[in-house]
Amino acid sequence: MSEIAYVRGDATAPSVKGVKIIAHVCNDAGGWGKGFVLAVSRRRPGPEAAYRAWYRGRAENDFGLGAAQFVQVDEYVWVANMIGRHGTRTGSKGVPVRYEAIDRALAAVAGKPANSAPPCTCPGSAAVSLAENGPGSSRSSRSGWCARAYR
Repeated sequence: MSEIAYVRGDATAPSVKGVKIIAHVCNDAGGWGKGFVLAVSRRRPGPEAAYRAWYRGRAENDFGLGAAQFVQVDEYVWVANMIGRHGTRTGSKGVPVRYEAIDRALAAVAGKPANSAPPCTCPGSAAVSLAENGPGSSRSSRSGWCARAYR
């Protein structure tokens, strides 16, 4: 196993070469609006739109604790929306973070092959593509990576 290399900079715009995945933890309640996601949304609207579409279609897709959704935001940059919080607030059952769910989502992140991007066939993938590339974009459409194959 390799050592961790600490790099200073903007986590929403990694400066290292090659394929990069910005992995962050989301809740399973459909909420997006506090913490690191605000910085992600300021820089790129695609990951939020993808997460919201994924949540809306949760009855027909794999949205839930432990799932990971990959959204390509640049040629070499992906955002991994990882579902690792149950709800949004600390309550009588403790903090909402579910480490076993984060572990499953990170396994999907680790399993994503570099430089490969098959289009997602999950419901809502057209919405992800539109949000990620913007209306009228001439960029090729490689919408949200589907982590289902890596479970």
